[in-house]
Amino acid sequence: MAGIYIHIPFCKQACFYCDFHFSTSLKKKDELMACLVKELEIRSVELANQTIETIYFGGGTPSLLTIEELQLLLETVHKFYAVSEHPEITLEANPDDLTKDRIIEFSKSPINRLSIGIQSFFDDDLKSMNRAHNAEESKLCLEYASKYFDNITIDLIYGVPEMSLEKWNKNLDMALRFGVNHISSYALTVEPKTALDAFIKKGIYPPLDEDLALQHFNALVKKTERYGLVHYEISNFGKPHYFSKHNTSYWQGKSYLGIGPSAHSFFGDTRSWNVANNNKYIQAIQGGILPRTAEKLSKQDQFNEYLMTGLRTIWGVSFNKIETNFGLDFLEHLKIVSEKFIKQELLILVHEQEPHPASILKTTTKGKFLVDGIASELFMI
Repeated sequence: MAGIYIHIPFCKQACFYCDFHFSTSLKKKDELMACLVKELEIRSVELANQTIETIYFGGGTPSLLTIEELQLLLETVHKFYAVSEHPEITLEANPDDLTKDRIIEFSKSPINRLSIGIQSFFDDDLKSMNRAHNAEESKLCLEYASKYFDNITIDLIYGVPEMSLEKWNKNLDMALRFGVNHISSYALTVEPKTALDAFIKKGIYPPLDEDLALQHFNALVKKTERYGLVHYEISNFGKPHYFSKHNTSYWQGKSYLGIGPSAHSFFGDTRSWNVANNNKYIQAIQGGILPRTAEKLSKQDQFNEYLMTGLRTIWGVSFNKIETNFGLDFLEHLKIVSEKFIKQELLILVHEQEPHPASILKTTTKGKFLVDGIASELFMI
């Protein structure tokens, strides 16, 4: 089983915190669409022996595409790939694009999952992030979307400076009142060369507060649990049967093909990524060249990546899998370096019996917020 990610590199305007590849100019949209179709055709040989179970339109803002453009891409996938009978097909969308008519239009297409970039239900937060929508549009789109789609996830950002814990809880309450079955929530981070980075350095925007982010994270974990959402990955909370199949495939090391500028692909021990430039991408594809860079992952790289992704999920890191895939030296290393985190109650070793006896290393509630730092200290260097 495998997945296909299609990157749509266009946005109405630039969010201050974003470091994903996108353009606010739509002048090259038609050319780029033709190149996405061509890349899908050229690279179909890479997944010739696998069934596609997930298709994900990410960006950028895929909801800027017309239904005809989205249908064209889906038809191309079905033409050149073996697609499962009921694939999960996700469309990332912004509230300002999700009018009632557009939602109905999407609901009549093969798209069966919406990922809506709410970020906050407060206008002052949205303005500080330079989001293109307002709070009222957020509420309206969820009201309509919940009538036509069962599988909806929304994005929320926490750790926003000067956002009180009370205000963050109101954001969560608002989201959960709409009955969404999945929430992806991320701490606001400062990425190099973003507008947010420049604003903080100039004193225009207040610096981030890690203690505030931790308070928000703890509130997020507690409240989603009360509403029956499972904290199945550090930033993802879903009701049973509503976990993101596409993103879960990333964390479980399944193959995926990335189409479009800046998109990444992964096949076991090989990772590749396309050039993050629309013009260079278009020129290359029009010339029949794949504009990508590839790297072969060493056993050490694969081990480290398994630790990073596994510890972020409820499935944890299996000692059996470490021994089978990497050998006893890697297993002994992990046992030794994880011991101090187990003593600090940041990690826990769980002995499971189903589906077969196994020792699983997982993060504790206390360790979840620190998981990336913990994982990096467990790496084989």
